[in-house]
Amino acid sequence: MSAFVEASHADIAIVGAGAAGLFAAIHAARLAPRARIVALDSARTLGAKILVAGGGRCNVTHRAVSERDYFGGSRQQIRRVLRRFGVRETVAFFASCGVDLKEEETGKLFPTTDKARTVLDALVGAASAAGVEVVHPCRVESITPAHVGEDRLLVQTASGSLAARRVIIATGGKSLPKSGSDGSGYALAQALGHSLTPLVLPALVPLTLPGGHWILSLSGLALDARVHAVAASGERLHSCEGAVLCTHFGLSGPAILDISRHWLHAAESDAEARIEINWLPRFSPETLDAHLLSARGTSVSAAMHGLLPERFFRALCTVACVDPAMGVQQVSRAARLALVRLATACELRPSGTRGFVAAETTAGGVPLDEVDLATMNSVCCPRLHLCGEILDVDGRIGGFSFQWAWATGFIAGSAAAAALTQTG
Repeated sequence: MSAFVEASHADIAIVGAGAAGLFAAIHAARLAPRARIVALDSARTLGAKILVAGGGRCNVTHRAVSERDYFGGSRQQIRRVLRRFGVRETVAFFASCGVDLKEEETGKLFPTTDKARTVLDALVGAASAAGVEVVHPCRVESITPAHVGEDRLLVQTASGSLAARRVIIATGGKSLPKSGSDGSGYALAQALGHSLTPLVLPALVPLTLPGGHWILSLSGLALDARVHAVAASGERLHSCEGAVLCTHFGLSGPAILDISRHWLHAAESDAEARIEINWLPRFSPETLDAHLLSARGTSVSAAMHGLLPERFFRALCTVACVDPAMGVQQVSRAARLALVRLATACELRPSGTRGFVAAETTAGGVPLDEVDLATMNSVCCPRLHLCGEILDVDGRIGGFSFQWAWATGFIAGSAAAAALTQTG
């Protein structure tokens, strides 16, 4: 820290040394090897979000990434950014750092070591090799223009100030605040003229259900399902398919994490917004009902054998008031249809989410219209760039948020370094 205080000038200061910040620092330093580049991070544990990502394995990216995997900014804007630094470039970068990636059946790419530490060490090592100074914990309190006529921004920290020719804000959003992304970057950006989207909400977050809900008793069960976010009008707003995990608080799993931002956005203005789950994706309500009717002469249990986990099936029967041992022909039409609806069009009204402390990313942030997408340069404040999760873009589960961090970090760092040579 003393070296930082004594040398109070930098060519580029990066606020936030997570995925996007480290990537920006590395590429800036490689393009401008004689420049002084300082990355400041408030967290005690550097790269904490990287270390917990993908269950501690770090899902670096996905084999197929497109603008359709993201929400927030327009698809045209997102496509423009992703084209600058795609999956091929990501794989090549990590290979150059000694990190080989493997592709899993889902399309997710992980380090062959299955350790997130491998990814973080590669990033920190590449930054160090390029001459980046990483200072942490060091909380940035404000960023202000230097004196009139000076070509610098003043970065104020609790340990002193740093005058920088270029500043890159890469603080993240509000997800997993213990990792350092506690939303403080928004205030820094707003003070320099930026705005925020009307809603800034947790995304890729588990959903909670009211106390006493029947699903809470099924904690630990996981099923492949199709999930829809549904408006009060009945309109399906978004659909996802994948694993759904029943928990002691509600629902989690990939399909729930993906649907969460869509339900939550709808629920902000529509109190009756809900989710609908088909626990048997290969059946529709009509085909499941036909399946049951074709099984006359057998019990409900026999007709449904092997379609659902036994504990889950019996819970559905209890809620639908159906005796699983009863013959299909003996079950009333109303009870049979109730069971069919629960299995293929189960309506649930979450009580909320697990919040930012459990969210993997943030929905909302600084609008993309407020940055030049060719450089990630602020249109509100000269010499300022923004990258990563602070921007209004969030990806679905599967490494897409990391790919956004790599792409925007690359653009911001490269552009900041190029600007140094242009301005002398």
